[in-house]
Amino acid sequence: MLGFVENLAMRRTAAFFDLDKTVIAKSSTLAFGRSFYQGGLINRRAVLRTAYAQFVYLLGGADHDQMERMREYLSALCRGWNVEQVKEIVAETIHDLIDPIIYDEAASLIEEHHLAGRDVVIVSTSGSEVVEPIGELIGADRVVATRMVVEDGCYSGEIEYYAYGPAKAEAIASLAESEGYDLSRCYAYSDSITDVPMLEAVGHPYAVNPDRALRKEALSRDWPVLSFSRPVRLKERVPGLSMPSRPALAIAAAAVGAAVATAGLVWYTSQRRSARFEQL
Repeated sequence: MLGFVENLAMRRTAAFFDLDKTVIAKSSTLAFGRSFYQGGLINRRAVLRTAYAQFVYLLGGADHDQMERMREYLSALCRGWNVEQVKEIVAETIHDLIDPIIYDEAASLIEEHHLAGRDVVIVSTSGSEVVEPIGELIGADRVVATRMVVEDGCYSGEIEYYAYGPAKAEAIASLAESEGYDLSRCYAYSDSITDVPMLEAVGHPYAVNPDRALRKEALSRDWPVLSFSRPVRLKERVPGLSMPSRPALAIAAAAVGAAVATAGLVWYTSQRRSARFEQL
């Protein structure tokens, strides 16, 4: 019996964070639209679609059907993009675009979990080449993210691994096995109904800035609901903080395809609402 208790005490714990509207105040996959336009990857019309998509996403998020259609849009949109060009664009703009929109409340939670001895893991549907440098920026220990297929230096338009819905929960279970996490003592945070499998996987789930469906689900299950509302630059929050070097950020790219893809998807599936929006 004593050995069982000792083994339980040795089990590690972690806090799993969704990224968009949980750690940062916007969609990381929609944030680079203007930068892609300036880099010649998309046209002016696509920039407008991205801006509108961000607006719709901030109002209500993207539901399951929209996220599923995103994969088809992604395949057509990013096929043939040069990976090195995308890396350059992301490396040059990630500080300006991402650092100012990190929630102060999320940064504080990450600090608290680290002080408690827990690993911090970002689990995001955005692409790994964007999520990894953001994870480094906020001090995450690991990331789980979507991976794009690259052939001959360009995006093939295919997705190697899609970190979405049940796949997030499966990734968490795999990490728990390899890292020795006791999931019953772990934490998870998300804003989206599509992340219910991830929240169910841990003993301490939290809904953060939840969409309508997740709020209803959280209330029915007695999950705590948190409200994050204070985006802050990390450098202002911690004046002595040294930011990752540009070479470290240069790896941030493959998620770019997912970025604009989601923008186009949400725009496309929101067209039924666009006419009313234009009349305002």
